[in-house]
Amino acid sequence: MQVERAIRVAVDTGKVYLGAKQTLSAVRSGEAKLVVVASNCPEHAKSDLLRFAELAGIPVYEYPGTSLELGAVCGKPYVVSMLAVIEAGDSDIFELGRRK
Repeated sequence: MQVERAIRVAVDTGKVYLGAKQTLSAVRSGEAKLVVVASNCPEHAKSDLLRFAELAGIPVYEYPGTSLELGAVCGKPYVVSMLAVIEAGDSDIFELGRRK
């Protein structure tokens, strides 16, 4: 599976929240099924995310690229430090959560 394609298809056909505020909110509420975080995500936001995701049992995938690259993959002209996948749509993105 190609990671970039899975993310883009999920953004285009599923339900995905972009950005730290919305992602953390979705994780806290248990709405998120998978979280993707950019490799250069600010440490304070990443540590909060990891703590809440672990408590909720939500898998976290660390995207190997930067937040600028993650934004481009999502088709957005801005940085995306993290995103929460609520519904995968036509994507097989939940396979990322099974990888370790």
